[in-house]
Amino acid sequence: MASSNAPALDWSWGTTPATTAALVAGGAYSAAAVGAATGLPASYALLVGAAGAAAQAGADLYQRRPTGHIATRCAGWLATGGWAAVALAEHTVLTWAATGWWAAGTAVGMTLARGLVRAEETARTERASRRLQKWANGQAKDWHERLHRLFRLDGHTVEGVRPWTGDVGYTVRVLMPSDTPELPADAIRKLAVDLKLPKGGSIQILDGEIYGQILIRVTAKDVLAETIDFPEDVTETSIYQRIQLGLLPDAEPADFPLTDVCALEIGQTGSGKSNTINVTNAQLLRTNDAVVWHLDVTGAGISLPWLRAWAIDGTVDRPLIDWTADTVEEAHIMLDVAIAAINTRKAAYQDLMHDADDDKIPVSPQVPAIIIVVDEIAELPYDILTKLDTVVDTGRAARVRTVISGLRATQDVITAAIKKQSRVRIGMRVSDPEELSHLFPTGGARLNPKAAAHKGSGFLSAPDQDDVDSEPTPFKCFRIKPKTINTISPKLAARRPAVDAISLDTAPGRYYASRWGRILPRLYKDKKLSAATLPFTDLEILRPPLDDVNGTPITGKGQPRTSGNPRPATSGAPAGRPARFGSEALAALLNTPASTVTDTAPAAAEEGPEVIRAEFGRVLEQAGNLTDRPNPIPQLLADAHQHVVAAGGRMHTADLATRLGMDPLLLGTELGRLLRAVGIERPGKGTVRAGETGEPKPGYLQETLAAALRAYAERHAA
Repeated sequence: MASSNAPALDWSWGTTPATTAALVAGGAYSAAAVGAATGLPASYALLVGAAGAAAQAGADLYQRRPTGHIATRCAGWLATGGWAAVALAEHTVLTWAATGWWAAGTAVGMTLARGLVRAEETARTERASRRLQKWANGQAKDWHERLHRLFRLDGHTVEGVRPWTGDVGYTVRVLMPSDTPELPADAIRKLAVDLKLPKGGSIQILDGEIYGQILIRVTAKDVLAETIDFPEDVTETSIYQRIQLGLLPDAEPADFPLTDVCALEIGQTGSGKSNTINVTNAQLLRTNDAVVWHLDVTGAGISLPWLRAWAIDGTVDRPLIDWTADTVEEAHIMLDVAIAAINTRKAAYQDLMHDADDDKIPVSPQVPAIIIVVDEIAELPYDILTKLDTVVDTGRAARVRTVISGLRATQDVITAAIKKQSRVRIGMRVSDPEELSHLFPTGGARLNPKAAAHKGSGFLSAPDQDDVDSEPTPFKCFRIKPKTINTISPKLAARRPAVDAISLDTAPGRYYASRWGRILPRLYKDKKLSAATLPFTDLEILRPPLDDVNGTPITGKGQPRTSGNPRPATSGAPAGRPARFGSEALAALLNTPASTVTDTAPAAAEEGPEVIRAEFGRVLEQAGNLTDRPNPIPQLLADAHQHVVAAGGRMHTADLATRLGMDPLLLGTELGRLLRAVGIERPGKGTVRAGETGEPKPGYLQETLAAALRAYAERHAA
């Protein structure tokens, strides 16, 4: 893609046959007028006319034009030269008679030029159609015989053969006999061998428009093996248009809608998944009626290339990505704002939907759609996944949709709601066919991962123009690089809409304005921010209070899980600092009486025998007999939670075992038993990114351990 934005000169003429004839005639008249005044010999005009006729004859013969057309064009050149010679000899250019003959000849020449070209185009089209029909008839005959020879078919009909764009393959439409509606399971391999397809060629068998009809798609050229650069055309689009990711094997666009449905993308490491997300970002940012939010708690990698032009280079005055949630805390705020916006929009835009006669909000630059792009879903805790489920389940009418990506398509990574509501399925290169079968429940069993073996290729299933879900089809994603992103960013920034005020007129919405003041210092610790960021960061930064129990932000969306208002810890919390998630919060929880507590509870001196005083599972005070009232919190679970909190909220099992002085295998077994006892599961099969390298290994999140501690305490209270 060109990196320069400078306008290029267009040296093309862009003339039609009629205007070309008029230009020749005008040149002849001008030359005759000037020549008559300067004494130009008439023989020069004859010489030019003859040379033009000879050149025209040579060009026509090279293009294999009909003889009659060649003679007509040559006659036109000779007639023009003859008129000019007479005008020069008699000095009569500027008379009515000479001008009249010139005008009549010009009109005849323009008419003949247009007619000849149209006749030639018609003849060329007819010849191409005859050749195509002859080829299709031959292919149909060969395929009829091939199907009979390979599969012993009788009574089948080859209804047609259609070539693809770019001469990369063709489609055979076959009406199967009633007693054999489908080809056998090994048909693809047998057909490929019989056709002797080259490396990269493939066969795909799909259902036709009616029962009993099949489409056999033959790929003779491997489009998926080529690198296809992101198109230079970044003209303005709408979210109502389909999002194009790349090309299908037949060189047709691989695209999908996103206005009414959600998208789910899966791809193993090195498959080109990140590039696919960036292509999706680019196509979303081409629109003028969609706001793009990112949720990536593993470092905001999907946002940084798109923020550079604004945050570092300062070449644009606004962020292309409207909001980036780079931490779990920020993700809670973002999703709370999104859920509140969904509820507010549905009520506030009833008149707009009535005027449009639609049960969904009509999208426009004034009321844009909100698209939340999520990466590394396996790294998200359960409560974030629960809020994402709410968005995908309830956001369709409010035009809040999601594009969610992950490394695997397994049930422990993708929730049932996300999978069910994501009618757009994108499966990048995988090594395990079961992954495709889980992602594409219909048609996935027939998919061969080798059909999309190249990096950047995958399978796409999406609703078509008639809102019918298509079979998963191989495709090759466009390649977009960081410098390309930098080049197109200024063009895309100018069309970025703003979130409508109604969507932000909610309790969580008050934290939206200061979002970049919270985020940018984390993303760019050692880099100087551009002056373009000042309007977004030079304001009061609001941070929601955190729930004493689980550390989640309290945005005003609903009541926290603890009863009453959050209270600072009473044990071990330094004065003047609110209690946060960790030892102080847990101590506050366990200092609470097991029975229901209100803000008007009696003082400590009046507490009954049910009170348990503890800190991280260590019983400090307990009324009654110790043997009758065991510690509700397992010591190992409490100690593990304390170390994970101290390590920043996530920790590998091996590191935690070192801190506790235990064998890693024994620690994993015991903690797993304690979690299962209260029905707590670790997200992503227990794999977390922790340590200096952020390498994914088995480990624990503070949210998981806190949920287990709370479950043990509640079980004891019950």
